[in-house]
Amino acid sequence: MAHPLEDYALIGDCETAALVARDGSIDWLCWPRFDSGACFAGLLGNPEHGRWKIAPVDPGVQIKRRYRRDTLVLETEFSTPDGAVTLVDFMPPRAPLTGDIRPEPGKASDVVRIVRGKRGQLAMSCELVLRFDYGQVVPWVTRLEENALRAVAGPNMTVLRTPVSLKGENFKAVGNFIVSEGDTVPFVLSYGRSYRAPPEPIDPLAALSRTEEVWRDWLQGCREVGRWSDAVRRSLITLKALSYRPTGGIVAAPTTSLPEQLGGSRNWDYRYCWLRDATFTLLSLMNGGFYQAARDWSEWLLRAVAGSPQQIQIMYAIDGERRLTELELPWLPGYQGAKPVRIGNAASNQLQLDVYGEVMDVFYQGRKGGMGSLDVDLQRALLDHLAEIWREPDEGIWEVRGGCQHFTYSKVMAWVAFDRAIRLNEEFGIGSLLDRWKAIRQEIHDDVCQKAFNSDIGAFTQFYGAEVLDASVLLMPLVGFLPATDPRVRSTVAAIERHLMVDGLVMRYDTRESKDGLPPGEGAFLACSFWFVDNFVMQGRIQEAERLFERLCGLANDVGLLAEEYDPSAKRLVGNFPQAFSHIALVNSAHNLVRTENPLKQRAGHRRSGAR
Repeated sequence: MAHPLEDYALIGDCETAALVARDGSIDWLCWPRFDSGACFAGLLGNPEHGRWKIAPVDPGVQIKRRYRRDTLVLETEFSTPDGAVTLVDFMPPRAPLTGDIRPEPGKASDVVRIVRGKRGQLAMSCELVLRFDYGQVVPWVTRLEENALRAVAGPNMTVLRTPVSLKGENFKAVGNFIVSEGDTVPFVLSYGRSYRAPPEPIDPLAALSRTEEVWRDWLQGCREVGRWSDAVRRSLITLKALSYRPTGGIVAAPTTSLPEQLGGSRNWDYRYCWLRDATFTLLSLMNGGFYQAARDWSEWLLRAVAGSPQQIQIMYAIDGERRLTELELPWLPGYQGAKPVRIGNAASNQLQLDVYGEVMDVFYQGRKGGMGSLDVDLQRALLDHLAEIWREPDEGIWEVRGGCQHFTYSKVMAWVAFDRAIRLNEEFGIGSLLDRWKAIRQEIHDDVCQKAFNSDIGAFTQFYGAEVLDASVLLMPLVGFLPATDPRVRSTVAAIERHLMVDGLVMRYDTRESKDGLPPGEGAFLACSFWFVDNFVMQGRIQEAERLFERLCGLANDVGLLAEEYDPSAKRLVGNFPQAFSHIALVNSAHNLVRTENPLKQRAGHRRSGAR
């Protein structure tokens, strides 16, 4: 059975990523891309569904781990009274992380594992269980040379090179070896296509040095945020690790079907790029000082949404592909029994009006950040289409499967679309039809204020006429729809604090009351809790903001990673992991907080319009 999410660390090469457990087992890896089939799928089942474990033979060991500073190189130390070793895990990036250099087509991807003897002597074991197509397909294994094993299944091929002698046993490659003080024992697993020549061997120690250098070079330009700098730097490294270097797309998470409720069925594939994350992602990168990464992301977005505005989707594949057919994988029992396991995402076909606001906000914030112009014809086409459909119900930011409603957040973001078009015209002279856009902006604003505010409960609700609260309305002051000091905003924040906070953390909405078409129950959504931090900041409640922010940072595991949600009852991270949206929200909240400590930094920083 898979470990708690807290036990996993991330390694990756900015094209795919792997999850490494504390006990030295790689339980998740999709090759060659984030959204490819997994060759290690033990995370969603059992070891026989694929894993690669390197660990001491004696299970009674002490374990400590960390990332090498400012890198994605993981070190796990195993120690006993007789000896200690360090397992170094990483994936060498296939191209530099800085500049506009793309990876070489067809270049192999590698997972490198190096065992180093630190003290005494320790008996170690290696167990490699390769199962392609999400744990279903057993490959055919042959020996290329004395120290190399090749595994082939259909188009997939891996080559393992190591000086350790391994043998086949029950469709696994296994072997034991002794590591003494001063020893260095490398393992390199390389991926390539089966119809091409085997990947060339690499020097693992040179690759380690180069990988550290690449990550540290990329992070050099990171802006400091005082006492929260370490958490922000780790979040930005994680965000970069979730980016797909060839296109600039950023996946929401490298995993699928990690449940939002332990044992539940709210299990979705997050290995795609959501437009709803667009502005937050852009701002977190610009706040951090990473303008090239922000530019790559915005260019991905422009390519993805190009075409007819009527066909805009809420999410796309990392290369902009639109077809994300949802399937269930019955042979996988799910993470700790949570079924079904899904790949693809049917929500890609939903109507979510908020994405138009996100796209226009990216255009505006990018221009404010000095990132060039936008396609005026595309802007006009998007707004013309939105002018016709904004009055329609949709499926909302949380992608409910219980039917369309007039969701408050969707209408607010439709307002944002026209507001940002107006700002682009007034501040940069971009666009036209200013009078028409102003009239529609005002019409939407009046509509929301009249129909979304429930005076009986003193709050903006999830949708028009509802009594259900929804944390997405915390974004109203962040996007500039209403000031944080507006009495309706204050009373909404107070209502959410009373009714949606559990153990000091914010739930998205009450799943017991909402008609979302899904079984009730999930954890606290971490991004929503960071939005609460931002609302505290905007209301001048700085000490409360800092306390909540520190609490949220404390929910990260020992190597600084956050999932989508946190279960306050089980005291565990839940949902897909690590989650880009959670780390993005951390970065942005940290910068909002640090600006309150030094108001002069506001001039250099970036935030959503109206955030302060």
